[in-house]
Amino acid sequence: MMVNTKQPGPGASVGLSGRDFLKLTDYSSSELSDLIELGHDLKKKQKSGKVFEPLQGKTLGMIFEKSSTRTRVSFETGMYQLGGMGIFLSTNDLQLGRGEPVADTANVLSGYLDGIMIRTYSQAMVQELAANASIPVINGLTDVYHPCQVLADLQTIEEVKGGLEGVKLAFIGDGNNMANSLMIGAAIMGMHISIAAPEGYQPENAISKKAALIAAASGGKVEITANPVHAAEKADVIYTDVWASMGQESESKVREQAFADFQVNSKLLSLAKKDVTFMHCLPAHRGEEVMADVIDGKHSVVFQQAENRLHAQKALMTALMG
Repeated sequence: MMVNTKQPGPGASVGLSGRDFLKLTDYSSSELSDLIELGHDLKKKQKSGKVFEPLQGKTLGMIFEKSSTRTRVSFETGMYQLGGMGIFLSTNDLQLGRGEPVADTANVLSGYLDGIMIRTYSQAMVQELAANASIPVINGLTDVYHPCQVLADLQTIEEVKGGLEGVKLAFIGDGNNMANSLMIGAAIMGMHISIAAPEGYQPENAISKKAALIAAASGGKVEITANPVHAAEKADVIYTDVWASMGQESESKVREQAFADFQVNSKLLSLAKKDVTFMHCLPAHRGEEVMADVIDGKHSVVFQQAENRLHAQKALMTALMG
């Protein structure tokens, strides 16, 4: 039986070698800042054509129970650019899909791989995988958190705004995994985040309270409102996501009615600061949560944001697996 011996090792200069990346509350503001800075550095290296391959000979197993464009391509490409290899594994390819215990899968994969990225439904499953693996485990998305997306989002906001502390971020839409992770990430970095969601669709109370406590210590601010106008007023960044996430397709019609007043359009954007930045984690449904003239307009950085998934995740893999 393989024993979990996950310990910080020599690794990257940010000092995170061997760690898991399951939720942002596991990381301090200085650790997230180091990851973001490393993301900026790796982006510059790539743009200048410099070869940087700290993960030569290393392999990342990528488990997908939920399909994805950005997550798969960015992780697989990132591993290649860092000198390693990514292996795509759907749950149908693994004995997990036939009932093998998560702990057994974790122990077996730890003998083959140098890291695991998993994109799935259950946060508890990801936690169990990490508890039983002796290699770093990265949460590529669950129904509760999406920390990799937020790492790239923070990198993007810092690029556009020049910093994070004191920036007002308005998230308009469903209190989903994106809202949860944005709330936590913004709170850790001393930002002001306002989540506007209809009653019954707001973030889980326990997560909101945790984010508020973190913000109180960092000088940030967290607020939850049912008023999108209030959230958007004087915002530096307005962010939205689809109203029905993967697995919620049957609720689409009900959600369209519930979120009818939460669309990000030019009128809502006009309430924010003149240099407001629009963000969306993609894929987007133009004409639903956001109008085409907003997402395709001059304030939008959605494709810069999407590209930064690659650079942020290269930084993460370098730090954890280097």
